[in-house]
Amino acid sequence: MLNKINISPTKKSLLIYIFLTATILAVFWQVHQYGFINFDDDVYVTQNSHVQSGITLDGIRWAFSTTYAEFWHPLTWLSLMLDNQLYGLNARGYHLTNLILHIMSSLLLFWLFNRMTGSVWRSAFVAAFFALHPLRVESVAWIAERKDVLSAFFWMLTLCLYVYYTEKPSLKKYLLVFFSFACGLMSKSMVVTLPVVMILLDYWPLDRLNSKQTGADLPGVVPVSPNQGRKKNKAKNEALRKNISGHRNQQAPETMIAKIISLWQFREKIPLFLLSAVFSILTLYAQQKATIEEQPFSLSSRIINAPVSFVTYLEKTFWPHDLSVIYPFSEQLPVWQVALAFLLIIIISAAVIATLKRLPYFFVGWLWYAITILPVIGIIPVGDPMADRYIYLPSIGITLMVTWGVPSLIKSEKMRKNILFPVGILILAGLSLLTWRQLGYWKDDSTLFNHALQVTKDNYLAYNARGVTYAKSGRYQQAIEDFNETIRIKPSYANAYYNRGTAYAATGRHQQAIADFDEAIRLQADSEFAYCRRGVSNILLGHYESAIRDFSEAIRRQPLYAEAYDNRGTAYGELGRYQPAINDYNEAIRLKRISALVYYNRGVVYFKLNNYQSAIDDFNEAIRLKQDYSDAYNGRGIAWLSQGNPELGCPDAKRACDLGNCRALELAKRKGDCR
Repeated sequence: MLNKINISPTKKSLLIYIFLTATILAVFWQVHQYGFINFDDDVYVTQNSHVQSGITLDGIRWAFSTTYAEFWHPLTWLSLMLDNQLYGLNARGYHLTNLILHIMSSLLLFWLFNRMTGSVWRSAFVAAFFALHPLRVESVAWIAERKDVLSAFFWMLTLCLYVYYTEKPSLKKYLLVFFSFACGLMSKSMVVTLPVVMILLDYWPLDRLNSKQTGADLPGVVPVSPNQGRKKNKAKNEALRKNISGHRNQQAPETMIAKIISLWQFREKIPLFLLSAVFSILTLYAQQKATIEEQPFSLSSRIINAPVSFVTYLEKTFWPHDLSVIYPFSEQLPVWQVALAFLLIIIISAAVIATLKRLPYFFVGWLWYAITILPVIGIIPVGDPMADRYIYLPSIGITLMVTWGVPSLIKSEKMRKNILFPVGILILAGLSLLTWRQLGYWKDDSTLFNHALQVTKDNYLAYNARGVTYAKSGRYQQAIEDFNETIRIKPSYANAYYNRGTAYAATGRHQQAIADFDEAIRLQADSEFAYCRRGVSNILLGHYESAIRDFSEAIRRQPLYAEAYDNRGTAYGELGRYQPAINDYNEAIRLKRISALVYYNRGVVYFKLNNYQSAIDDFNEAIRLKQDYSDAYNGRGIAWLSQGNPELGCPDAKRACDLGNCRALELAKRKGDCR
């Protein structure tokens, strides 16, 4: 119907941009009402002092030097710092930034395929399907997944710049491509596959295989004159029109395999592949620092799960049901399920190869999906074994196959127009409704994890995550019940023992806590955190020597573990070993454990050594960091009184008593002071 209306291509594109933006806003707008999720949002924002400091020189240095959260993604950190600069801890602003990035990526995706193919409606459907699919919810609604939407934006921008470059190559355009690609990698390392996608687009729809021209002003590359470039573009556009109708223009006698191999000889891609290699190494290095919260799985189980996950993503793309923030990992899949997944992958792969000459978009779309999902399919132990966010970019490949493939199966042009357009609208409307509903599950922690437990079976990861949420909100008994269920389903899951031990310790059940920390250490002996937590429980039970051994082991495994130094100092102090205690407190402070408690503890040790002035200095710092710190006022008051200075000691003692600690005041009154 719209094709019969006389609208210029420019106005038609503008209308599509407006429609995409308005529709995405309408579908996703509810997310701006949501707060932070108590699931990695604390790591990335609410308990991250670097992010909460906003854009500072120290923050920029930290962003580019840290592998905190097991990734090196400095631009992600900087974007969150900028949000904090603008919105503080108002979650709405962070959600709005995620949504804006998602909109921009969708618009760039439309521009990209419209520019390459000249098919405005198919390009619009690809962009809308990408933008409105329920599988996008996790990436957009989860603030901690800023890296997903930010890297996707740079992914799209890089491809758009690459298309500009291929139309009339120059060094300046190439450098823009390189810079944008580097920004994508600094947002999320999953972007490493982008050079391969460029090669696929060289094959279709850019059709660069029929020319030896690969770039200009680059080492070893012969430049092409503007006239030659215009002639090539004209020939390319003609070929594209034939491709869209399903009949590829064969311009060279080379075999298809030889053409594909020749793609790898393009020198222009070498710098991009080198950059991908560097970031791949950085990612693997960062992942070696995984904490106790990461659960390792055997290589064989990851390999077995990979094809099943591969097919499951396909299933959820076409039938987006039972979407969950966490999926359980099964180490014992049925043989028939693995075999069926392998068979389906082989059949589809054989089909796209068989139709390579006639229907190149099947080949390009299938490889786009397969290659981009490879880094996160679970074989390489990076992140979760399976997650909705991992399909954010790979799904575009499947959409290409459908969008260009289905029309090629309908011979009648009139039938294509009469059927495909309304069907496409219905599909997008259905996806929008499903996405709106899926967004509702992200309104708070309980709703999110309750939904995950409803749509999955034996999801020990979801029970564990909900237990952590309960524990952080002080609902320890509910947390313990969830950790019990986690252990029932997965008795070898070290993380659950660690978390249950922490909950037991918070409720004063330290003997039970120690038993759980023992089991966590047995199952995952390289965890310095379990040693440290067990040490704290040993201190509270009066087992100071055992506590020192635990903290020493934690420090041996992680020499920069400030909390372990702080706690070991406390254990040394309880045993009267004051100089080792002071040494540990000094080290904790040097490692930037800027805590009122550390200064207070060191002040107490200085007081016991009769070093009153040093004690007073530490109590001063503790009060500066925590203005209502009754123990620090109490300690400073006693220190002043011990020096015979009731003029300063009595006000501190009275202030401490007002805050609930009257020991110094009672002591002073017994001695006749502070009347």
